[in-house]
Amino acid sequence: MKFKIYFLSIIIMFFFKNNVMSSYDEIFYDFKINDISGNVMNLNDYRNKVILLVNTASFCGFTKQYDDLQKIWDKYKDSDLIVLGIPSNSFNQEKKTNSEVKSFCEINFKINFPMTEITNVKGDDAHPIYKWASKNFGKSAVPKWNFHKILINKSGMIVETYSSFTNPMSKKIINKIEELIN
Repeated sequence: MKFKIYFLSIIIMFFFKNNVMSSYDEIFYDFKINDISGNVMNLNDYRNKVILLVNTASFCGFTKQYDDLQKIWDKYKDSDLIVLGIPSNSFNQEKKTNSEVKSFCEINFKINFPMTEITNVKGDDAHPIYKWASKNFGKSAVPKWNFHKILINKSGMIVETYSSFTNPMSKKIINKIEELIN
């Protein structure tokens, strides 16, 4: 039964994969978003860094991926990689307040990579970053669930997306990160 679910999940992931050619009128660094404490985070401060953008949720079955996101941050933060967590209730699995999310992440996972405030990541109310991602990279940039990953190069353009099923420490993510930071 588990194999069937896994196999079906893989087929669905390929069905939604859709890279589009884009003109990139804007790049990732052109945006701003509030951090988890409510302060404006100017993404231009991350210019010339590789970004691993991940929509997160406290009550999701993939929440244990926080551990691996923190490991990636610890290993590569001095090598031009930013892990950016985007807590979201778009799938009805996030806590009610930013302070609850911050506390949950710090206590349970010792998270110290940058986190934003609770943010919509899909639909008409999606944050402009996610609308930009969809416009420039297609359907695969739109989160289908929590812990969807978008990898952005040092030029501020999306190079790859990874589904929730892809562990942050997977070889394909780590290899791509190392390729982009070198």
